[in-house]
Amino acid sequence: MTKKLIILSLCASTMLSAQSELDELKSLLAQQMKTTQALQKRVVQLEKKQARQSRITKSQAKKIREAKKQIAVAQTQQEEQPTVQTAKTFDQKSFLPDIALILDGSMVSRNVDNSTYESYYIPGFSSYDANEEAEIPFNKNRGFNLNYAELALHSTVGPWFDADAIFHLKADAFEIEEAYLTSRSMPYGLRAKVGKFRSNFGRINAKHQHSWHFTSQPLVFEGLLGTEGINDAGVQLQWVLPTEDTYLMAGFEALQGNNDISFGDTETNNLYIGYLKSSFDLSDDTTALAGASILHGKNNEGGNTDIYGVDFTLKTALEGYSTLMWQSELLYRNKETSTETLKQAGFYTQLIYQYDQNWAAGVRYDDLYKNLDAQPDDLDKYTAMLEYKPFEFTKFRLQYTYDRSKVFGINDERKNTSEILLGVTIEAGAHGAHAF
Repeated sequence: MTKKLIILSLCASTMLSAQSELDELKSLLAQQMKTTQALQKRVVQLEKKQARQSRITKSQAKKIREAKKQIAVAQTQQEEQPTVQTAKTFDQKSFLPDIALILDGSMVSRNVDNSTYESYYIPGFSSYDANEEAEIPFNKNRGFNLNYAELALHSTVGPWFDADAIFHLKADAFEIEEAYLTSRSMPYGLRAKVGKFRSNFGRINAKHQHSWHFTSQPLVFEGLLGTEGINDAGVQLQWVLPTEDTYLMAGFEALQGNNDISFGDTETNNLYIGYLKSSFDLSDDTTALAGASILHGKNNEGGNTDIYGVDFTLKTALEGYSTLMWQSELLYRNKETSTETLKQAGFYTQLIYQYDQNWAAGVRYDDLYKNLDAQPDDLDKYTAMLEYKPFEFTKFRLQYTYDRSKVFGINDERKNTSEILLGVTIEAGAHGAHAF
């Protein structure tokens, strides 16, 4: 009996344990079924979404095919009826040139009165003529000056040329500053220009006054080339060499030679200009520009004039919009006359600190260090400026100049001049960017 009870107990215990395991298995199976159903539901949702996207893609593909078909039909119709199609798409605005207006004025305080200042000359480089009014294009008078209003026009006139015209409007004159055509699609890195234009001789000659870093012209340019610089009618051909890491450009110009400071014999075109310009990076933040130029032509004293020029510019990017730029240029002139060869030279060097997009400051030193015999060779000038640009095309400049280069013709008296100038330049319209 006891054995039977033990056996029955073991059997009952085994059955209870098996039932417990069976319940646990049933619970796990139920959870797995729920998970499987959830996964199946998610798969169905994804399949539906994929089907919708597939339908959208097919619809877009169908629309693209239809659009391409319409474009092909339109192109075929245009080829078959070019005159009708051109008439439908004609736009008069596309033939209008880009127009820019630049206004430049100043307020000047100077320790020389206006009538005396108009008689100045640079000894050895220019002379005083009581019968001629002095050529002083900018900041002529104490007080207020409207230096000029510049009107610039630019237009593409076809696949081969761009046309540019720049006019200076003054109170008593309307001048053609420049008017020229520039090629657009010459092969082998060539570019041609024909018309009246500012020569690319040197570093600063090609720039207009409102793009200078200082309001006044460098002393060596005024002494050797006059206040207008080299701005003449002729042709220009430039070639950018196919170098990889260094920009290298060679240029040649043939001009009429109207500049009577160093040339002036215009019986035929007599002025020829050659130059080589290069630009290269010294580091990720520093760029250098260097150039060498030569002018050769006949002067109005029966001889030839040669002017040699070298220039060097170094620009370093600092933090943000800050930059530091050092620029120098030297000119040397051999001018033949009927009796002798006159040798003169000078240079300028300037340092410009651009603090940010609005503020800049700079200093410049000018020196005519080589002059004719019996003429002073200590002709120099010191200039400092502070510039503020509240907007991209509005500029205010405060400039101080101490000048030891001038003699005044009324009494042939050499006098040092001090000048404080406040200039303003406004640019409006489609005006191209200037080279630094």
